[in-house]
Amino acid sequence: MPTSPFAGTLRPATPDDADLVCRLILDLAAYEKAGPGDVATTPEAVRAALAPDAAPALSALLAFDGDEAAGLALFYPAYSTWRANWGVYLEDLFVRSEHRGKGIGLALFRAVAAEAVARGADRMDWVVLNWNRLAIDFYEGLGAEAQTEWTGMRLSGAALAQFADG
Repeated sequence: MPTSPFAGTLRPATPDDADLVCRLILDLAAYEKAGPGDVATTPEAVRAALAPDAAPALSALLAFDGDEAAGLALFYPAYSTWRANWGVYLEDLFVRSEHRGKGIGLALFRAVAAEAVARGADRMDWVVLNWNRLAIDFYEGLGAEAQTEWTGMRLSGAALAQFADG
């Protein structure tokens, strides 16, 4: 198992970090080649999701390389019907390009895994873009297994609203 050479700091994000979290999300969106209008994230929405009384609640970890925000992990509880137990779904793990190669991704990933175990979870799930070979190799190097029997599906925006209306 790789060890993390990261010498910076990790800490949980709070609602007061909403502007910073939002900037990191926008950096992630640019990395993932999001188009104009693809990202509706606002500091207000992030602040509300990180609030202690938010339901559902979003958890976030921030990584700092010195005084500079270097990375982010966003995660939340996910229930497994087959395991009859809660797990953790890692929504996003992102390290700014100028900070990669310092162990920040590994430190964030390990911290989310530790939080999952502390919460009594027996699994952690996430998705990775098919073209992101660097991330796929990273995850497989940690012992993760690709779930090839599942196909991600999404109903969103106008299609979701139209379907819900019948």
